Amino acid sequence: MLHDSVTPERIAEAEGLIRPHIRRTPVMNVDLSDFGGPALPVALKLELLQHSGSFKARGAFTNLVTRDVPKAGVVAASGGNHGAAVAYAAMRLGVPAHIFVPSVASKAKIDLIRSYGAELVVGGDRYQDALIASETYVETSGAMAIHAFDQPETLIGQGTLGKEIEEDVAGMTTLLVAVGGGGLIGGIAAWLRGRVKIVSVEPDGAPTLHDAFRAGHPVDAAAGSIAADSLAPKRVGELMFPFARSYVEPPVLVTDGEIRAAQKALWAGARLVAEPGGAAAFAALLSGKYVAAAGEKVCVLVCGSNTTAVDFG
Repeated sequence: MLHDSVTPERIAEAEGLIRPHIRRTPVMNVDLSDFGGPALPVALKLELLQHSGSFKARGAFTNLVTRDVPKAGVVAASGGNHGAAVAYAAMRLGVPAHIFVPSVASKAKIDLIRSYGAELVVGGDRYQDALIASETYVETSGAMAIHAFDQPETLIGQGTLGKEIEEDVAGMTTLLVAVGGGGLIGGIAAWLRGRVKIVSVEPDGAPTLHDAFRAGHPVDAAAGSIAADSLAPKRVGELMFPFARSYVEPPVLVTDGEIRAAQKALWAGARLVAEPGGAAAFAALLSGKYVAAAGEKVCVLVCGSNTTAVDFG
């Protein structure tokens, strides 16, 4: 059953509340042939240019402006991007923040979180380890937990990106979106509700939604891949799964090599620096794992840029 609080009305309301705090990110119209693929007009939604380097700022601000935040502040567990977004939003709104990340978090994301002044704890090998540590901290501190993907306010915030894309890409028929825990694609699906074909993309080493589709419900999946710090939770969220089952195509799986090739192509062809998770949706198109049919107007969400792939030090 679709969660009755994650509605288009609440997404539109949240968009108005967080608009002063977030960027309306640009759309770049390109041709796939510019990147070594076949001739195909493509719209790239450049959410990698969002505050804190990913779409996650939308969910972070939605949590902070729609919930009662205690004096102890907020706490988040994250592979990196959610933690950076919560830390950024907390800094802007003057709220204390404690962020827990696993050891697989990239140096770029760890440095970014610290730059926003949050208390950072690095420990454990995977996102689930950070989540358990954060839950213990919540119990002892009284801080407010902001879940990376399995929380109504988080889905609602990410859904504002679906609203923005639909307004900015006229005539869009197909939207490619990378999946980790599913908060992004779940929120977008909750907004679009079948008006646009949503193609989900995952690393083959972290097939969380793929395995959930196969089982009929969220299940534990492998957590490998070069995109493990953004697209490899233990399983997709319970809240997003009904939206995915109703409005999202079964996942396209891409390899680490295809993700790396997409990163390199985005840099070579458009001077865009995308992290592995941010380039995964483009990898599906560039590799031919997803082939657009005649008449499709395709948009690819490039959703994160927190990487050390380019070092100006």
